Amino acid sequence: MAVDAKTVKELRKISGAGMMECKKALDKTDGDLESALKFLREQGVKVAAKRASRQANEGLVFSYIHGPGKLGVLVEVNCETDFVARTEAFQEFCKQVAMHIAAAAPDFVSREDVPAEKVEEEKAFLLKQLAESNKPENIKEKIVEGRMDKFFGEICLLDQEWIHDSETGKVSDAVTALIAKIGENTVINRFARFQIGG
Repeated sequence: MAVDAKTVKELRKISGAGMMECKKALDKTDGDLESALKFLREQGVKVAAKRASRQANEGLVFSYIHGPGKLGVLVEVNCETDFVARTEAFQEFCKQVAMHIAAAAPDFVSREDVPAEKVEEEKAFLLKQLAESNKPENIKEKIVEGRMDKFFGEICLLDQEWIHDSETGKVSDAVTALIAKIGENTVINRFARFQIGG
């Protein structure tokens, strides 16, 4: 079935993907918007996986000051080329990341950055909470695993829910979507969050 331009435009607005990618996704899914969006997300994950090994040595240090100057964020976001670092899409993403950090106050970029002793301490605390429970060991492990995911979701930027769009999922999913859009590996490298009296 022929896909009309209006649907392509609508998908482009929702996904941020290019016109040709949107048309291809709609062709593959018989013009179904939801399925096309899902298809684009899956393609984005594949693109991101391919690009993940490529060096990201360019990028921006982006600054964001919130409100009357009581809260500020510096974030370093890397990509592969200076050309992409200067694009509107990349700069807008850096701004969104900085705003997210200002609002959600993560302590670390990723799970790998959390000190091992902090992780072990949290696990021990959770296991101690479950010690009195008469649940089987494998169930206890699953509960701890779920609670550790929640723990990382509170303190790790990439595990947090993306504040700008509930459809996106986590911050890591927003990174994946950007990689699919710009065609370059993108890495949130580090950040600093400053708050008066914080």
